[in-house]
Amino acid sequence: MPNYDRLKVLAGTSHPDLAHELAGQLDVPLTSAFVGRFPDGEIDIKIHDDMRGADVFLVQSTAPPVNDNIMEMLLMIDTLRRASAGRITAVMPYFGYARKDRKDEGRVPISAKVVANMLESAGCDRVVTVDLHAQQIQGFFDIPVDHLWARPVLLETIQSLSLENLVLCSPDVGGVKLARAWAKSLDTTLAIVDKRRTSGDSVVMENVIGDVEGKNVLLTDDMISTAGTITEAARILKDRGADKIFIAVTHAVLCGPAKERLENCPVDAIYVTNSIPLRGELPANLKQVSVAPLLARAITRIHREESVSALFDE
Repeated sequence: MPNYDRLKVLAGTSHPDLAHELAGQLDVPLTSAFVGRFPDGEIDIKIHDDMRGADVFLVQSTAPPVNDNIMEMLLMIDTLRRASAGRITAVMPYFGYARKDRKDEGRVPISAKVVANMLESAGCDRVVTVDLHAQQIQGFFDIPVDHLWARPVLLETIQSLSLENLVLCSPDVGGVKLARAWAKSLDTTLAIVDKRRTSGDSVVMENVIGDVEGKNVLLTDDMISTAGTITEAARILKDRGADKIFIAVTHAVLCGPAKERLENCPVDAIYVTNSIPLRGELPANLKQVSVAPLLARAITRIHREESVSALFDE
């Protein structure tokens, strides 16, 4: 077994705040590097520290601008490989292009597989990520993938609210598995919002499977993109007599009209992790919870060649 006696944390430009917090948790300095642009927009990279034989963890969330951040990460991996790094682990709190994980119709790509191929071809030895949009994406890699769950991080915050008569709710049928895991952790009941078109003339059937009247409801999902699904679910729950409504989501992509929708939807608080940097004016009821401690524990275990799956039993 290789002995990587030097732990190095290197940051791309996608999420410097998380990288600094993570380095602080690990009590190591961030590796000195330059990441800039040539006049034509091409990425220019120079790592200033000695990387030979080091166990390097490259922190780069593939948040918007997704393509720039992915390309930057690939070039940094190639730089590390050519600098004779002992092992290169891509720490990707948010894995972009994960929505396209299968060929569900003709003449479409499997984008998540393309990203996996590029990471491996560039020289990545391992991937650490949080709450993949689809767990089967792990199988697209021929290298180890440590798939962490953000639920324990958010769970601690939700439990601190001491909510009575709590019901866990999935905003759609596709999120039932995640909501069931939350319901099990909180030892509470499960509800599902079923919203679908009944015909081609835009007639919509709105049902809630489960009892939410007079209850506090926690809506869970892996990501908020345009926020259409989860805000509509909140509205339906309110119409069905729910008391207080809370949202707990891992990845706050927040594109398009998401911020406006969240600001105007009938929820008391929205809890998200910092897997993606939040910029601009945010909804007043949105609160961030850090995944840095979770990532730090995983990195420490990987560096020491210890079991990462033990984190799931905590």
